[in-house]
Amino acid sequence: MPGSWLYNGYIVHRGFHDGSSDCPENSMASFDRAIKEGFAIELDIRMLKDNKIIVFHDDNFKRMVGYNKNVSYCKYRAVKKLKLMDGKERVPLLGDVLEQVNGKVPLLIDIKNDGVVGDIERYTYELLKNYKGEFAIQSFNPYTVGWYRSRDKNIVRGQLSGTFKDSNMAMYKKFILKNLLLNRISKPHFINYEIKGLNRPLIKLLKLSSKAVLGWTSKNKDEFNTLRQRGINTVFEGFDPRM
Repeated sequence: MPGSWLYNGYIVHRGFHDGSSDCPENSMASFDRAIKEGFAIELDIRMLKDNKIIVFHDDNFKRMVGYNKNVSYCKYRAVKKLKLMDGKERVPLLGDVLEQVNGKVPLLIDIKNDGVVGDIERYTYELLKNYKGEFAIQSFNPYTVGWYRSRDKNIVRGQLSGTFKDSNMAMYKKFILKNLLLNRISKPHFINYEIKGLNRPLIKLLKLSSKAVLGWTSKNKDEFNTLRQRGINTVFEGFDPRM
């Protein structure tokens, strides 16, 4: 079921950003740049206290805007004033990004939810259900992915996972998630796995069973090309894989 763009398209991480204040990650500028290059866009979404869905990776605003407050505690009237990396770009709403992209390139939407499933999934679904462009959703939370399976089986779903070596998560949770033991709940169309864990026997078994496997995140062309030769498409960042 996954579109061919997931298998062999160019998917750029958090937009085609350059790390500068003019074109920071998950910004309208980074998405414009990706569209111009014809790259599919991977982006992250979180929900604010007033249920607005924003495009933002971290659970706290400090790294990107210098505002030391958790995303889930904030309302949009405050967030819309924040500037990414002290530049001109602001934290976008998912609805505005969908309007901007408007099907020009596919979207890979990473839903950040470490808590109770239901609200962010529902509000995001309301934004996506009438969107005409190609997209897929993915999440580290199997229950989030499972929510979409129960709501609309036509939505392409991906299970994010990895080694979780740098996570403070409880060991039993790490074991369950890194071994994809809740796939019976999420029933994903594809797996997006941390690159340094792609040599695990589990991933090789998934490939043998014809499960679509992606990798995150290639930081150089050599790594990108090596994995492509193994039949694994990877989300990339910081370079142009065509050059």
